[in-house]
Amino acid sequence: MHLQDGPQLDLSAQVAKVKARTRPWKYIIALALAIAAAITSEAKRREFTQYFTDAHVASQIIAAATAVAFLVFGSIATYGLSGKARSVLEPRAGASHAAVVRYALLLLGGFTTFVVTLLLFDIPVGQLVLGGALTSVFVGIAAQQALSNVFAGIVLLLARPFRVGDAVRLRAGSIGGQLDGTVTEIGITYVRLDTGDSIMSVPNSQVLNAIVGPVPPAKEDE
Repeated sequence: MHLQDGPQLDLSAQVAKVKARTRPWKYIIALALAIAAAITSEAKRREFTQYFTDAHVASQIIAAATAVAFLVFGSIATYGLSGKARSVLEPRAGASHAAVVRYALLLLGGFTTFVVTLLLFDIPVGQLVLGGALTSVFVGIAAQQALSNVFAGIVLLLARPFRVGDAVRLRAGSIGGQLDGTVTEIGITYVRLDTGDSIMSVPNSQVLNAIVGPVPPAKEDE
């Protein structure tokens, strides 16, 4: 049985490697198809003045179908390429930095795909963007604390006052004075510390406002 399992395991490993190598090309092809669909939809869109009319029905159908195709292929490409960027950056920049890049690419790609799709359907985006801006203001006010933690997390990831595995001491009134622990994770909203007794999750905004330093070595009794 062992003699038969060896080649099977090698074959499965080779198949996994081939899939990992070909996977990025799927998303690149999806991006190319999305661009082609957008160009086709815009070309057909110029043959008529408005959707849902009796003129140029075939062009309307093709323009609408290719606009939907752009939305589908654009979403697939955005999701896949952002995940690939994370897997490429994670060994070099760490999991936290790679996650920030992935979220940024997802937001940028998703927003761009959505706006271009609306334009292909001849939907005015000016009022929509204005309404979205007002909505973002109200949501930002309601989620001020959560957003402050997110921005503080980005600052911590860029400034790097400490790394995962460092033993640090935080001093701030908001955390009750002093907190010692080993950094186990630097997330988007929380920094997790292993204090020895438990895992403490400290909001990034409080960590950013705290005095951060290494834990001093224990003094030996004379």
